[in-house]
Amino acid sequence: MGNVSDVKAKFFEPQGVSASLVSASAAAQNLVIADGGPYGNLTETITLYSSANNSGNTFTITGTDGNGDAQTEDVTGPGAGATVNSANKYLTVTSIVSDGAIATDIRAGILGTGALTGTLFAGRTRIRGMTGTSKASAGNVVFKNTSITGTSLLTVPLTGAVGNIDPLIPDNGVLFDAGAYVNITAADITGLTVFYDG
Repeated sequence: MGNVSDVKAKFFEPQGVSASLVSASAAAQNLVIADGGPYGNLTETITLYSSANNSGNTFTITGTDGNGDAQTEDVTGPGAGATVNSANKYLTVTSIVSDGAIATDIRAGILGTGALTGTLFAGRTRIRGMTGTSKASAGNVVFKNTSITGTSLLTVPLTGAVGNIDPLIPDNGVLFDAGAYVNITAADITGLTVFYDG
């Protein structure tokens, strides 16, 4: 394999639901970020929960998207005993700030379900192989060129049974000339290690 210069590995793992992973329950307007991500190297929907009514507040979430670009979003706070979700998905979160005082408490977590994306490598690369474990849900792991919404160059079908993910990749790998980005569904895989030139 003389054409393989520097093979690296990256692990992707859906985290599952966690109501307070990002920030533990507190009454501060500027939430203390306990885990700013990335969450298993994948994007996540951010959740806000409160036992009291904070629906009169607007919470500004600042972080990065699946391409690593900065993004900011305003989310109306949750009512008493309710949860609200961000419209955007976040690879990282740097701050969550309320525009007013907090009633009793607020905490931030991740939804842990649905479609997730991640960056394998942001430059020219080749995917050389992968290994992982699928869940009992049929779907696809899709790798895109250029961005998380770019052209699909490699699709790995999943049978819907718990088992190994070990597709045959050609000796020269699959070329992504403008970066490789993964799209998965949380219900489809337990974890996936991808080998690539980096």
